[in-house]
Amino acid sequence: MITIGFVGLGAMGGRMAGRLVAAGHEVYGTNRTASKAAGLIERGMRWRDTPREVAEAASVVFSMVADDTALDAITTGPDGILAGLGPSKIYVDMSTVSPQTSQELAERVRSRGARMLDAPVSGSVPAAEDGSLAIMVGGPQDAFRTVEPLLRQLGRTVTHVGDNGQGLVLKLAINISLGVQTLAFSEGLLLAERGGIDPKLAADVMTGSAIGSPALKARVPLMLDLPEEAWFDVELMQKDIRLALQAGHALGVPLPATATTDEILTVAREQGYGGRDLAALFQVLARMSGAPDGAGASRGGGSA
Repeated sequence: MITIGFVGLGAMGGRMAGRLVAAGHEVYGTNRTASKAAGLIERGMRWRDTPREVAEAASVVFSMVADDTALDAITTGPDGILAGLGPSKIYVDMSTVSPQTSQELAERVRSRGARMLDAPVSGSVPAAEDGSLAIMVGGPQDAFRTVEPLLRQLGRTVTHVGDNGQGLVLKLAINISLGVQTLAFSEGLLLAERGGIDPKLAADVMTGSAIGSPALKARVPLMLDLPEEAWFDVELMQKDIRLALQAGHALGVPLPATATTDEILTVAREQGYGGRDLAALFQVLARMSGAPDGAGASRGGGSA
């Protein structure tokens, strides 16, 4: 029987680990903030104090953290995942990090006799909750075949796309579109509102047209009434956009719309929206246009 480890039990990782626990798997887990694991422990997850202890206890280790720095923190040093890996173990990192960072980590994993997959996900908190994520996987085919049944408990679409790092390249390609679409839709919605059209009516017509992607349809309610809790916040979006710009530079690919989106995300952070959902771009543009109090920009606004 496969024993599972999960390192990083935040908004996304905690929900994915919860699905594995609910499916009856033996799951060991740890998190920088132990209190976030309380509900999982009550449901049957076995707590371990360090990432190394999780890796030692499990045959397949998952991780889900915010960025390259956090990934380094959980994988290196005497208490890191690498120290707990050995022959026949598989490490699956589901974080969105630099493809180069992931490829370098995969080399270190191989030096321990283990195998690594990068398996970033597309989808926000609701998709992690109901198991409808899209998962792109890079790394050895045999390792993928071993963990594919587990990944299918987390995602509706699970695709092996190539070698280590290539899952991340595809994830960044997807997130370019997420950021650019959200910005472009926000521009159009604000234009319609300033032209005297009710924003909810405009949003309904726009999402019912040829431009109405699932991502936009899901985010429109958040644009019209920005919640305190983010599905995918501005800071994380900008992190991914900048990773995409780095990848584009390395591969010689011009990304002009991505660069513009990065500029507006910087404005969003300056306005105090860093921890708010990406849907805040509608309000950011309204503020940039000099919206008075009571206009669209003031609904659930930032802290600036």
